[in-house]
This record gives sequence, structure tokens and C-alpha cells, in this order.
Amino acid sequence: MRVTTKGEYGLRALVELASHEEGLLPSATIAARQKIPENYLSQLLLTLRKGGLVESVRGPAGGHMLARPADQINLGEALDVLEGPFMPMECVTPGYDECCMVDGCSIRGVWRDLKVATDEILYSTTLADLLPERSQPADLYFI
Repeated sequence: MRVTTKGEYGLRALVELASHEEGLLPSATIAARQKIPENYLSQLLLTLRKGGLVESVRGPAGGHMLARPADQINLGEALDVLEGPFMPMECVTPGYDECCMVDGCSIRGVWRDLKVATDEILYSTTLADLLPERSQPADLYFI
């Protein structure tokens, strides 16, 4: 799985919103803090709003905020909205039967296991888990 710039910037914007618990945060502030081009950020925030993850208010006192608490939004849900569901190979899509090798494929099980492991991590990690006071050192994930 390769997360695109859309996914990376979208997650960074969500983490920025998660770290700002009081009121609305202007998109210019998010863009500056996260080094995201403001025009691109506007598109991402629209996608996140349509996906039910962000609420927005227009006007001089407007801005953006998470639609739910940070501990109720997981990375799997966020990446689904931004990138679509993670599928390492098309053959792990439920109901897929178009490949002539689908029943006897020796690699398909690996793709399924990869999807299960990735989904487990993404859907069990919330935005709150990524906040500095709650995050773990990155080297704990590498063996």
C-alpha cells in the first residue's frame, strides 16, 4: 500500500484538528502548520467534510473542526474517505472471482493476510493515538 499525498496531507490535517480541541481552526493555520498548499488543503477538507469527519463554518470567524472526538476517528476510516479502501490486490475484494487463478492461487492468502494485518492497525489507531502526548516512539513498530 502506498499512501498518496492526498492521504498523507489529509491525515496531517486531521491530526492538526485533533490537537486543537477548542473551537474552529482556520484552513490557513492548518496549511501553515502542516506545510500543505492551502488550495490543496481546501479540496481535502471538502472531501473530509463530505466523508463526515470534519465540520466547517464559513466566514471571518469560521474554520474547521473534527466532526467527532479524536478518539472516535480511526486511520482506516480516514484513509477510506481520502484514498478508498485498502486492497493490496483486487483478488481480496469480497466476491471477486474474475481471475482464472482465484481458486488455486498460492499467493492470494498472503494478500488476504496483508489486508487483515493492515486493517487491524489502521482501524485500531485513532487520531488521538497520534497526538504527541499519547504517541509511542516510532522504533517500537520496527523489529
